[in-house]
Amino acid sequence: MAAFAPKYKPEDHWLVKSGIKTVLDVGAHTGEFAQRIRAILPDADLVCFEPLREPFLALSQRFAGQPNFKAVQCALGEKAAQCEIHHNEYAPSSSLLPMTELHKRSFTFAVEEKTEIIEVRRLSDVVRELNLRDPLLLKLDVQGFEDKVIIGGEDVVARAKMIIIEVSFRPLYKEGPLFEDIYKILKTRGLTYNGNFDQLLSPEDGRPLQADAIFCRA
Repeated sequence: MAAFAPKYKPEDHWLVKSGIKTVLDVGAHTGEFAQRIRAILPDADLVCFEPLREPFLALSQRFAGQPNFKAVQCALGEKAAQCEIHHNEYAPSSSLLPMTELHKRSFTFAVEEKTEIIEVRRLSDVVRELNLRDPLLLKLDVQGFEDKVIIGGEDVVARAKMIIIEVSFRPLYKEGPLFEDIYKILKTRGLTYNGNFDQLLSPEDGRPLQADAIFCRA
């Protein structure tokens, strides 16, 4: 039965028809989004960025031997540097920014952390080393560093047909942008908000806390 099951959910059909040739997965962790998007867009080139050692190794092993796949071990930001990241016990919550008390209170399994020195590069610099096929889908899941990635990759953002970006409606990382900030940033760059790919509700009161927002170029 599994062999004949759909490879994507019916609501993802619009993505199948999007014509995307390259997916840039920034903040790939161990490849959760990458695996989902590969099922939807199996012929697209997939470039994944993950700075943490252990998740990067798991990501590389997960896609070992698969065609049109490349993994890059680095974080992305507005300038190249060696930085200290807050490596959270729940690795997907790791960030270059300190966590707020709201985050710790909402997700008690993501409180303890250690530090790790990682490489930060500019998206524009990395892309110069790659032969990317347009149209592009840029996915950003960088725990409050979204605006920094955009600043460091203006030419890539300008090329992107679609951006799926994690946004917060309440502050989860200190000095991190909220949805309205990201909305303004991307609107000025010619992208329009088209709803959410996924949404996370607060375990405290059920309010929307985060979403993977979809922005498209007309």
